[in-house]
Amino acid sequence: MKNKIILLVEDNPKDEVLTLRALKKCNLANEIMVVRDGAEALDYLFAKADYAGRYVEDLPTVVLLDLKLPKIDGLEVLRQIRGDERTRRLPVVILTSSDEEKDIIAGYELGANSYVRKPVAFDDFSRAVAELGRYWLITNEPLPKEGGKAK
Repeated sequence: MKNKIILLVEDNPKDEVLTLRALKKCNLANEIMVVRDGAEALDYLFAKADYAGRYVEDLPTVVLLDLKLPKIDGLEVLRQIRGDERTRRLPVVILTSSDEEKDIIAGYELGANSYVRKPVAFDDFSRAVAELGRYWLITNEPLPKEGGKAK
C-alpha cells in the first residue's frame, strides 16, 4: 500500500474529521491529502498554484469527491478530471449528502466510478468510508502506471 494517496475533496470540517477518523479506524495508513474546494482540488491534480512543484503524473489512487463545493462544484471538478488525458482514468468516488436523482445521473454521465451517499449516523458513515478505503486501496487492481494500453 506504499505511496497510495487518497485525495479527499471536502469542504465540511465535520465530514472531513469523520472521514479521516473512519479511514484511520480501519487501519488504512495511507497518506490522505485534504483539499477544501473544487479549485484547490484541480490545482492539486494539475500541479498549479500552491501545488506547482508537485509532479503532475503522481496521481492519487482514488479521489473522494463531494459535490457541493465552494468555488468550483464537484461535477465541474469531475468534468475537468475526465477531460484531461493525464487524469481521465483516475478513480473518482462521489461521496456526498446529495440524493438528488439529477446529481446521481450527472455524476455517472461524467464518469464517476461510484456514487456514495453519506449516511447520517456516524457508525454507518464510518463503515461506508472504511469499505471505500479498503476497496480502492487494497482490493481494486489499479491501472498500471505505464499508460494502461491493451496489447
